[in-house]
Amino acid sequence: MFTNQDLKKMILPLFMEQLLVMLVGLADTFIISFAGEAAVSGVSLVNMFNTVFIYLFTALASGGAVVISQYIGRKDSTHAGMSASQLLMFSTLFSIVISLCILINARSILSLLFGNVEPAVMASCMTYLRISIYSYPALAVYNAGAAVYRSFGKTKKTMYISIGSNIINVIGNCIGIFVLHAGVAGVAYPSLLARIFSAVVITIMCFDKKNMVYYQIKWIISWHKDLLKRILSIAIPNGIESGIFQLVKVALNSIVALFGTYQIAANGVAQSIWSLAALTGISMSPVFITVIGRVMGDHDVVQAEMYFKKLLKITIIISIIWNVLILLAMPLILHFYALTEETKQLVFLLVLIHNVCNAFVFPFSGPLSDGLRATGDVKFTMIVSICSTIFGRFIFSYILGIVCNLGVIGIALAMCLDWVIRGCLFYYRFRSKKWQSFRVIS
Repeated sequence: MFTNQDLKKMILPLFMEQLLVMLVGLADTFIISFAGEAAVSGVSLVNMFNTVFIYLFTALASGGAVVISQYIGRKDSTHAGMSASQLLMFSTLFSIVISLCILINARSILSLLFGNVEPAVMASCMTYLRISIYSYPALAVYNAGAAVYRSFGKTKKTMYISIGSNIINVIGNCIGIFVLHAGVAGVAYPSLLARIFSAVVITIMCFDKKNMVYYQIKWIISWHKDLLKRILSIAIPNGIESGIFQLVKVALNSIVALFGTYQIAANGVAQSIWSLAALTGISMSPVFITVIGRVMGDHDVVQAEMYFKKLLKITIIISIIWNVLILLAMPLILHFYALTEETKQLVFLLVLIHNVCNAFVFPFSGPLSDGLRATGDVKFTMIVSICSTIFGRFIFSYILGIVCNLGVIGIALAMCLDWVIRGCLFYYRFRSKKWQSFRVIS
């Protein structure tokens, strides 16, 4: 079903798109560093909170992508289009409700999560959160549209949108910080505008009837219970898993907040670089969903197993190469950050720990699990991920970070342990072939 050329056309644009997306966070952290470490700390803490909901929207879009891909594999473009339209409708409503709830309770939420931080850091948190909340619906709408395009392999289109979005964001950041001297708001508003741009453009493109799958108004304003049930059967377990995972990360940032401003700042910068280093695995996840989903839609388990092995091999190779390149570039990257030498040294150590594990373990922990979800095997992946997050990452973060007094280094080591647990169990699940018995569409 997919030639090597087809996979290349799918993977390379996704890699470039994810690189550009990661550069948004990196640019925010880099530019805001010129406004002081309190600003860096505030932005990094809120970004971790925002990621909880960003991952929920991504989980919803992934559920839609699995269903759409399987209908495409079955050559049923009508139900694929209806599924895409229902995904847009539900994503929009869900994101608006979430945005309103957080906007009303913003101050209480931040006080609960990060009440012990310095007043300057809390002020930065409040400013950044209030502005970024308005971008939630735009993120959800863009994810829905991007899921549609990736389902039929047109990943180059979403790459072009990311290029435009990043241009808006970077230019806006520079104006906000260096011209308007707007501090945290100077990076928050450009990100909001960039996300709105992406959402509008992808939505317009998804109405194009020349596409294999496209939106229709009559399908958007209706409520198709069966299609939504199929989408949510994938999205809800994925969303629960992602939500708990991100809530644990927010809880861990509450622990990080106890370690002092220098460790908070180092952790924030390191997480931005981690995101850049991890983009190979993140880029391959949509490829697993599209390829495995379409093959399973055609009920071809033999070909699905072959693509599992092939995509996993590709992921491992490019992950090793990319993570090594990031490590080699670290002295140059850190040179541009306006941080103390002590903070820079801690950032380098955190990135080293992350990249070694990310290169060899994350392909089994991340992309492989998305391939299993594309077959409909969502409950197993959810249970494993939740248990690994709580008993691996969270508990050992407390033990290593606080009890053993390793600080943010202990939290990074616990993250790696979490990946090892997941990777071993997901690979065992793949080898057991139990995923072959699942059906997403009848």
